[in-house]
Order: sequence, then structure tokens, then C-alpha cells
Amino acid sequence: MKTGLVYDPIYLKHDTGPHVENFHRLKVIMSHLEKHGTLEELVPLLPRPATLEEIKRIHAPEYIAHVQQESLSGGGWLDPDTVVSSASYEAALHAAGGSLTAVEAVLKGEVESAFALVRPPGHHATRHHSKGFCLFNNIAVAARFALDNYSDIDRILIVDFDVHHGNGTQEAFYADPRVLYFSTHQSPYFPGTGAFDEIGAGAGKGTTVNCPLPAGCGDEEHLKIFQVLLPSLAHRFQPQLIMVSAGFDGHWADDIAMMEMSTGGFAQIVLLLKKLAIELCQGRLVLILEGGYHLTATASSVKATFDILLGKTEIDDPLGKSEREELRGVKQYIDKLKKLHCLA
Repeated sequence: MKTGLVYDPIYLKHDTGPHVENFHRLKVIMSHLEKHGTLEELVPLLPRPATLEEIKRIHAPEYIAHVQQESLSGGGWLDPDTVVSSASYEAALHAAGGSLTAVEAVLKGEVESAFALVRPPGHHATRHHSKGFCLFNNIAVAARFALDNYSDIDRILIVDFDVHHGNGTQEAFYADPRVLYFSTHQSPYFPGTGAFDEIGAGAGKGTTVNCPLPAGCGDEEHLKIFQVLLPSLAHRFQPQLIMVSAGFDGHWADDIAMMEMSTGGFAQIVLLLKKLAIELCQGRLVLILEGGYHLTATASSVKATFDILLGKTEIDDPLGKSEREELRGVKQYIDKLKKLHCLA
């Protein structure tokens, strides 16, 4: 089985200074993959910039122009969380375009799965606004591209296991029955969306599934959510492509949030997603990097993800599991979601 890696040094030019979302994230990830020989096992996929027409399928023209102007004028803050530099617009086009490259490679059969290591991240960006370090919504742009350009793709499952809810992705497909959006996230927490009762609207009612979880949940509780709920939802929906907003900021060592996940826990989630992709859509699986700000935790989790995609069974987890007491008991959330989404 072939696994693709999307990466380009252009992503390092999105210069955010001392901001927590900075270029060191990708430098450390790539160095870690090279050190352990993982890069040699992957198919390199060179990203192209997304076109304006491709970006406009998700974002308003005036918002795109605003990001471009701020970048070309030397950079600045788009909102209290999100900064751009002179090269950020070009990097953002290539981040969205890298996600398209991953989708194209998988749907053309060049690789079975692909992981786009891109930045700036994307799942918080809405049609009209930046948010939470995100400029263009990479996964939304790529999903819309697949729906618009491949006649055999009319159902996509998007799974978002970033510790923050992907409000922008939810917004993009909230009334679209062709996309099943499934998110686990810490709640209450930024950005304040992703409640149980946010289930979609109009023709898309029922195709948004939010699993807000309290702080302190670790591997066991996250896996219960994924193992009990996601297979039933996925088999009912029958996706032809699975896409993943892969954020590793739920790791116990990452102090941006208050979850207790480990690298091994993320690997088990990816393994479940890989099995679903094999069962339902010929193994077609595309992952796109979102959050993850503890450098060692993120690098090791990315490598573990690639190891799973490559069919390896032994996972290297240098930080191990949290020594803090994890919150137990998500049955009430599972029962609520089962009832809400008519699952047996």
C-alpha cells in the first residue's frame, strides 16, 4: 500500500513570529520523520497553489482579497488570534492546494492514503472570517473540490479529532447532505461551537455529529466515542472518501487545552479510520494537519499516523501516557448521541 506525503518549504514562510502556531511545528515534524527513516517509505506529493475559483467555493471573494491585501502590505493581525506575514497568502494558497493534491492523488489511485502536512491550518476559517490561526479552510476546499470534480464522489465523511471544534468546516457543509461531519472536541472551549444539538439544517439535517467532551478525557474515553458511534454512522452514510482534520492538540503534553490523549491513542483512532476506509471506500483516506503545538508530541503523533497508514503495528510513543488522573465515564454522551442520531 502506498501512502503519500504532501509538504513544501513554502509552509515555513508563513512567519508568525513567537505565536504558538509557528514554522517550528513543521520543521520538527519533518526532521523527526527523516531521522526515523519514515520519509523514505512515503510517496512525495508536491502541492500546487489552489486557484481563486477553488477557494471561492468556500470563502467569500472579499475575504480572500482581504487576506491577500494584508499579506502583500507586509502582514498584521486579522483577528486577535490570527497573524499573517508577507508570504502568508501564498502559503495559504499552497496549504489549500496541498490538500487538493492529497485528494487528487488518492482519487486517481496514485496512493491509497495521503497526509497533507500543511500550514496555516484551516478548520476554523469561515466563509467571511479568519479564526483560530486559520486563513483558508483547507479540508473544506478539498472536500468541495472532490464533490465538484469527481463524478463517483457524492458522499464524504469528514472526521475532526482536533481538540477544538471545526466551526468553519461545520458551517461550510451544515446544509449539505453529501458531507457527514463528525467532530470530537473539548467543551466548553474555543471556539464555543459544536454542541450536541448542532446536527445540520435543511437537506443536511442529521449529517453533522458533534461529540463535545469535558476536559480530562484521555485515550480510553475518546476511543469509546469512536468505536461505538463512528462505525454505525459511517456504514449508514456509506462514504466514498474519508477525510480527516488531524489535530494533535488534545495530547496530554500540549498545554493549549486540557485533554489527556497520548500518541498511542491517536494511533488507535487513525487505525479505526483506516479500517473504515478499507471497508467502505477502497481504502481512500486523506488526512490534513490542523493543530498540535507541543513539538515532541505532535511530531511523534504524526509519525505514528504514518506508521499506521504504512501498515506497521508497533508504535513509538516517546512521551507515554499521562500520569494525571483521566476523567472516566462518557456513556451519558454516547447514549445522548445514539438517541439524537437514531443509532441502535
